Amino acid sequence: MEHSMAKVTLTMTTHVPVSTGEAWAWSTSLEGVRTEMRPLLKVVFPRAMTHIGPDTALNTVLGRCQFLLFGLFPIDMSKLRFTEMEPGHRFVEESDLLSMRSWRHERVITASADGRGAQITDHLAFTPRLATPVVRYLVKLFFAHRHKKLTQALGAGAATVQRRGEAGQAR
Repeated sequence: MEHSMAKVTLTMTTHVPVSTGEAWAWSTSLEGVRTEMRPLLKVVFPRAMTHIGPDTALNTVLGRCQFLLFGLFPIDMSKLRFTEMEPGHRFVEESDLLSMRSWRHERVITASADGRGAQITDHLAFTPRLATPVVRYLVKLFFAHRHKKLTQALGAGAATVQRRGEAGQAR
């Protein structure tokens, strides 16, 4: 039973040939988030929400988000909550999800070491309610999909996606 409730950590990094400002604008636009998720998931944001930014209330539930598989079938619901925000650099989302005992998603944007573009890194830490190995695999696939969409949307035809597993080990 303990294995089914194990905490999972995943990290994925993508290089994109845009400025950190452009990467931040993409990452905090609702359309950017929607594009990264499509066509696998459609997210329905709270009606009053227009963006994620410095004026986003922290440590407050902003509303409910619904996740629809292929845009049709409801598969999860969250109470959207951001806990940390460093505009232009990073945000942390810790939402209550029906499918997870805990969920933490941190997105960090930094300048590439070579000065040509930006690095977008997603750090995930979560504890599924059921079937940890299956959920870990599905979340890993889903974020690989999101990073592929990042490269397509931000013009990174030759970008590489670095995947990391538990404890930061390259996978």
